[in-house]
Amino acid sequence: MDTILQVENLTKQYPGFQLDHVSFSIPKGAIMGLIGENGAGKSTTIHAILDLIKKDEGTVSFWGKNLSSDPCLKEDIGVVFDDINFYETLDPQKVGAISKTAYKKWDNHLYQYYLDRFSLPVNKEIKTFSKGMKTKLCIAVALSHKPKLLILDEATNGLDPVMRDDILDVFLEFVQEEDHSILISSHITTDLEKIADYITFIHKGNVIFCKPKDELRYSYGILRCKTEEYQKLDPADIIACRKEDYQWSVLVADKELARKKYKNAVIDNATIDDILLLYVKGELKNEKLNPKRFI
Repeated sequence: MDTILQVENLTKQYPGFQLDHVSFSIPKGAIMGLIGENGAGKSTTIHAILDLIKKDEGTVSFWGKNLSSDPCLKEDIGVVFDDINFYETLDPQKVGAISKTAYKKWDNHLYQYYLDRFSLPVNKEIKTFSKGMKTKLCIAVALSHKPKLLILDEATNGLDPVMRDDILDVFLEFVQEEDHSILISSHITTDLEKIADYITFIHKGNVIFCKPKDELRYSYGILRCKTEEYQKLDPADIIACRKEDYQWSVLVADKELARKKYKNAVIDNATIDDILLLYVKGELKNEKLNPKRFI
């Protein structure tokens, strides 16, 4: 199958929060970035995908199969959470010995390679590690049982910029194998701008859009104008907008078309952060007409 992970209508209800029919898919050889503000539902989505919490509705399939009915699929899924999952009295050498018994495809030579690459001491207890070192250990373990899919929940948290860049290179190397893919949740959108092929944006438990990253980077723009000019804009061109001190910032889906149409306006390139902020803090004009418009 060309699709590694298929999520359809994933729903989970908590008091005061609902993950509402979340759907997206990840093809082979691709990296999907999952973005959204704190509490938007990113971690809930990942936990539901991995059957760590019970879904109220929806289906999740890996390579067309269900995780709960085929536990062997776990061999092909590497998982890294924001928190470490090992007893902190262990050291990396002992973690490797335990992991060898847990995974049929465990590669100890590969594990040692990543320990060396990440400069992790093999005989030092985990409790003495910095947060960044703990994260690197979890990534080393996840990669060393040779998964085909990595699921990473804020996995680059706590890493300094240099090490984070090195880890992103490791992720890019991983998907060079065409049957490998990654789902990565991160609030560091510059990381996703470097490595992601697709971006899924969750806001208040809803998928606002799932789009190719290049469409967001190269097509979307931020139109900036005074109130008088803003009032003359075609409402159909406005995805989201926000009134600032002396001007309006308006998110448009086609910046080149907007440049031709509004020659006196300043139209800047939009970063993923820009897009996220306007969706979260701005006014969603078109979403009022159809909440699923941007999926």
